[in-house]
Amino acid sequence: MEFGSENHQILSKIATNDQHGENSPYFDGWKAYDNDPFHPTKNPNGVIQMGLAENQLPCDLIEKWVKNNPKASICNKEGVDRFKDIANFQDYHGLPEFRNAVAKFMGRVRGDRVTFDPDRIVMGGGATGASELIMFCLADPGDAFLVPSPYYPAFDRDLRWRTGVKLIPVICESFNNFQITKSALEEAYEKAIEANTKVKGLILANPSNPLGTILDRETLKILVKFVNNRNIHLVCDEIYSATVFNPPHFISVSEIIEEIECKRDLIHIIYSLSKDMGLPGFRVGIVYSYNDSVVSCGRKMSSFGLVSSQTQHLLASMLSDEEFVGNFLAESSSRLANRHRIFTNGLEQVGIRCLKSNAGLFCWMDLRWLLKEQTFDGEMVLWRVIINDVKLNVSPGSSFHCSEPGWFRVCFANMDDETVEVALKRIRMFTVGKGKAEGKVPAKNNQWKKNLRLSFSSKIYEESIMSPHSPMPQSPLLKART
Repeated sequence: MEFGSENHQILSKIATNDQHGENSPYFDGWKAYDNDPFHPTKNPNGVIQMGLAENQLPCDLIEKWVKNNPKASICNKEGVDRFKDIANFQDYHGLPEFRNAVAKFMGRVRGDRVTFDPDRIVMGGGATGASELIMFCLADPGDAFLVPSPYYPAFDRDLRWRTGVKLIPVICESFNNFQITKSALEEAYEKAIEANTKVKGLILANPSNPLGTILDRETLKILVKFVNNRNIHLVCDEIYSATVFNPPHFISVSEIIEEIECKRDLIHIIYSLSKDMGLPGFRVGIVYSYNDSVVSCGRKMSSFGLVSSQTQHLLASMLSDEEFVGNFLAESSSRLANRHRIFTNGLEQVGIRCLKSNAGLFCWMDLRWLLKEQTFDGEMVLWRVIINDVKLNVSPGSSFHCSEPGWFRVCFANMDDETVEVALKRIRMFTVGKGKAEGKVPAKNNQWKKNLRLSFSSKIYEESIMSPHSPMPQSPLLKART
């Protein structure tokens, strides 16, 4: 049923508003993939999904552990003796063994340089549910959070849609590799105050989505001091913390508050197993807060998005297996490093560079030199070529609120090696041009770039093909956070 004037009268404002964020190129790309998904034999000319940040590379390691530990599941004959206890468990504090295992795992991921208290573990329905939960605890409708841009597109959904919280971008630019600066923070904060907007905090992703970069110790100290001096909150989304695949190592805000004096009750961490372990369907989201009142309130709110007791039981056993965890983290990191190297090397061979990164499941790809004009309209023209002609779903920087046109996020860990090669082949053919021998590196000169730009302008684009209101056979809004 379409939302007409009658529905606006009989349904809620949340049900009828457009604040969900679905009308974004980020989700339009998913629609294009859903309508024409690539398959190596059944649909070899379909769209390859490179807009979904899933970590499928270590899946076989978990499968092997499950096969070797049948007692961990209450649905096997070896573990069915716990069925009644687990099936009837509904305490929103969570299974004690689950909270203990998650707390220990979080410490392990951070090199055991810091420990976490299981009694501060609050569950949410995935990182999406955990992120919304912390907003409900910290802010009222109309209050605002600063967020460095570019930032994860679905923050607009997760943090704003039902809470009524505003997001104010802190502009980060390419001249310093999109690093957060104190001056940019202060400028965004002061503008909000001048507009009579109540700023309740700063939220950021570390490692960054979409940049794939991590914050250094000094920057984290600046951020903690910034919120401390203004008595506002700092929410650190650390859901990619175990995806760091090259030095330097990840530094958590939990380490920083051990090193400097600050108001700990202003510090909160969002965590999940969706990216670090490749388990988005398990919907394990965690709020870890140093504020007792937030922990108490968050527990009550978690009733609306608990992790199933069966999932808690399985993961408690898995994460308590120290040998498995150690091997898993090392192997996952190694595989991500190898995939990142293969993919970025393939891009470099055709003159495409990415922002230097050492974490995440994606690259921040610089295609500014391919824009017909250095505008966001020019970015959308290029994006439609990539979606409709090259048949790759990559996400344009404008959907991440990037202040500069021409940057794209491209995911590399949600496919097998063969699909990566197909994707690189398509990119190669696109950049080198039809009629040239496959695999040759193009001449990096102005005439070549000019010819590419001219080739774009000769195409006809159908705006209606990618209408933000086009139907989706399988709504990506119900899928895991990306």
